[in-house]
Amino acid sequence: MTQPNVVTVTFSEPNKGEVIIEGKTKIVHAIVGDPGHVMVLNKDRITAGDGAKAHELKGKAAISNDTNAKVFTFLQQAGIKTSFVQSCGETSYKSRRCDMIPLEWVTRRVATGSFLRRHTGVTEGYRFTPPKMETFYKDDENHDPQWSEEQILEARMNVGGIIIGRNEYDIMARTTVTVFEVLERAWAALDCALIDMKIEFGIDTETKEILVSDTIDSDSWRLWPSGDKRLMKDKQVYRNLEKVTEEGLNQVKRNFQWVADKLESFIPTPRGLVVVLMGSPSDATHCEKIRDHCRKLGVPCELRVTSAHKGTTETLSIIAQYEGMAIPIVFIAVAGRSNGLGPVTCANTCCPVINCPPLKPEEAARDVWSSLSLPSGMGCGTVLYPEAAAQSAAAILALSDHVIWAKIRAKQLNLWTSLKLADQKMCKSN
Repeated sequence: MTQPNVVTVTFSEPNKGEVIIEGKTKIVHAIVGDPGHVMVLNKDRITAGDGAKAHELKGKAAISNDTNAKVFTFLQQAGIKTSFVQSCGETSYKSRRCDMIPLEWVTRRVATGSFLRRHTGVTEGYRFTPPKMETFYKDDENHDPQWSEEQILEARMNVGGIIIGRNEYDIMARTTVTVFEVLERAWAALDCALIDMKIEFGIDTETKEILVSDTIDSDSWRLWPSGDKRLMKDKQVYRNLEKVTEEGLNQVKRNFQWVADKLESFIPTPRGLVVVLMGSPSDATHCEKIRDHCRKLGVPCELRVTSAHKGTTETLSIIAQYEGMAIPIVFIAVAGRSNGLGPVTCANTCCPVINCPPLKPEEAARDVWSSLSLPSGMGCGTVLYPEAAAQSAAAILALSDHVIWAKIRAKQLNLWTSLKLADQKMCKSN
């Protein structure tokens, strides 16, 4: 049942080639003999105001690299597609080579900062539900102007041979909000409010997939511990320095290190458990499918054999054993014909119970009623497929586990994206 925290493994630095592009805070190098990847080298430099304000901050590169690796590792473990591959040095990381889309995608939960300047009359602290999404065209000389959905579509940007049209916009928009929501819940579990954040996308030069790309570090978001703006730990502290002193820069660095340290706890040891109770070992194949689907969602799952009809005392003993663990438990009852296992379990526990009877098609219409028609005072649900049972159990545990919630949210995104791409392919073939 144990699961490690976010662990970022550092590999040896690859043989870096020519500089592809150099920005204010990082340099992107080609990798000799590996055209599909690049090496991103962070700088000990902090900037604000499109580079108008800039200072050297020794140690920032290592902190940014550490932060970025932990965030992208978390997103990838959830199932979100990104360009990040691995850390390859204290201040560098390896990434899929992408043609970058010149847009910043910003998601806001709370109105603050530039939003208030652009929308006079909105009170700071106004909460956006659902989150507010904005897009900005990357152009330092013109201070990254805000672009509307219509402007992006009309621009018909050609990035790596891909025209940014309706499908590409929709995929990036939906992914942007998903990234924000999974990180928001993870930070909330650490009593820290994610106020807003920005991300960028790239087109993989080989696969032509749209990937969450660039760097996500303390330059990318606003973080308010306990939801208190006075405790902010993000780059806004640097922006607010009227006179930049060594002590002021050290405070910014301490804040950034605080964020990197907190990210160690993004993936806690899971506390929840799904217990599949099968009435007969002949149902093992059905139950193993449930366990497999649970594992895909990061949900620990155990299988037990017990019969409520033939061994009622033993069934109650097993239920009591798991209740005594004092962790969130979901029971899934697998019993065909006359299903006494689910109702008996439900009547003797306060834990959620899901029926998933292994029904044969020719007997389903008759046997399913023993799972559906319950005495008063009971409320176990019934599903017919192993994947549905695992998904239902995971959703219950996700109420108190942000890691499971993130996997479910990413799964929804990937299913939606696959349908979007399938429709696009079908339209082209018409």
